Amino acid sequence: MRKHHVHFNHDRLTTEVVPYSLADYVRWIALRLGVILGIAIGAVFVFDTFFDSPKTRRQATEIQFLQRQVEQMDGQMEVIEGALSELGNRDEEIYRNIFGTAPYPAHLRNPGMGGSDRFRDLRGHDQSEVVIELREKIGIIERRIMAQDASFQELAALARDKEEMLRSIPAIQPVRNSDLKRMASGYGMRFHPIYKRRKMHYGMDFSAPTGTEIFATGDGVVVEVRKRYNGFGWHIRIKHGFGYETLYAHMSKMLVRKGQKVKRGEVIGLVGNSGTSVASHLHYEVRKGDRRVNPAHYYFNDLTPEEYEQLLIMSDNPGQSFD
Repeated sequence: MRKHHVHFNHDRLTTEVVPYSLADYVRWIALRLGVILGIAIGAVFVFDTFFDSPKTRRQATEIQFLQRQVEQMDGQMEVIEGALSELGNRDEEIYRNIFGTAPYPAHLRNPGMGGSDRFRDLRGHDQSEVVIELREKIGIIERRIMAQDASFQELAALARDKEEMLRSIPAIQPVRNSDLKRMASGYGMRFHPIYKRRKMHYGMDFSAPTGTEIFATGDGVVVEVRKRYNGFGWHIRIKHGFGYETLYAHMSKMLVRKGQKVKRGEVIGLVGNSGTSVASHLHYEVRKGDRRVNPAHYYFNDLTPEEYEQLLIMSDNPGQSFD
C-alpha cells in the first residue's frame, strides 16, 4: 500500500503529494474486508445451495439407512401379527376344543392401546408419525403375545390335569353286565314302590343278587360311609374331583372306609337290600357340580355301542323303581 496520494489543488493549479491519514487507512482496510467478506458469504451460499458437505452426505446416508430399517421392521411386524392371528385361531379352534374349555376372552386376546396420547414425547419431528405407528404396532404385539402366553399356560395346566380328570370321570358301570339280572329302573320320573306315587328317580337301579361286587366307577376319595335303616340304607359316596361325585346305595356290605382313596374298578362293597328298598339291587347316582345327572351318559369306558344302546332301552323303563 502506498503511503501518500497525489492531490490537484485548483486554487493554485498545482499537484500536491498528500500523505494518507488514519481515516484513509481505515477506509481502505474496511473496503477490502467488505469485498473479502462478500466473496466468502457468496461462496458459502453457493456451496450450501449446490454442494453437500461430507457431514451432510453422511447424515443423508444414515437417514436413508434408518428409513429402510423402519420399512423392514414394519413388514416384519405384519408377519408377526399374521402369525399371532393364526396361533390364536388354532388355540380357539383346536387346542381349547380338545380340552373342552371356554374360549379365551376376546378383549384379552386382542387388547387395544387405550389411554391418552402415549407418544407425545415423540411428536414434533419429521419422522414422528412413522415412529409412532411402529411403536403402536409393537405395543399391540407385545400385549397379544402376553395374552397368548397366558392362554397357553392355562392349556398347559389343563393338559397336566387331563389324565387325572379322565381317571376321575365315573366312566364304567358299578356292576358287571354278567352279574345283572336286569336294569330295574333308570333316571327320570318313576312310580315309587313304597310311597305309591310318581317321584323323580335321580339314579339307576341295577338288579343283582345280594353279595354281587360293586365297583368304584372312577378314581376318587370316599367321603361318606354310612349305615342307615331307611332311605339309602348302607351307602357310600365317592368324591372324584372336577365336580364329579357318585353314590352307591342299599349295600349289604361296605369294604372301604371314609377318607380312603380308591381307583376305578376297585371293589368298594356288595349289593344288598338295605334301607328303603323292595328287592336286592344297587341304586347308583352321579352328581356333576350341583346337579344330579343321568348316569347312563357316562358309561363309555366298558360298554360297546350295542351294549350302551341296550342299556338306554332298559333304563328308560317307565315302571316303578326298587327304592
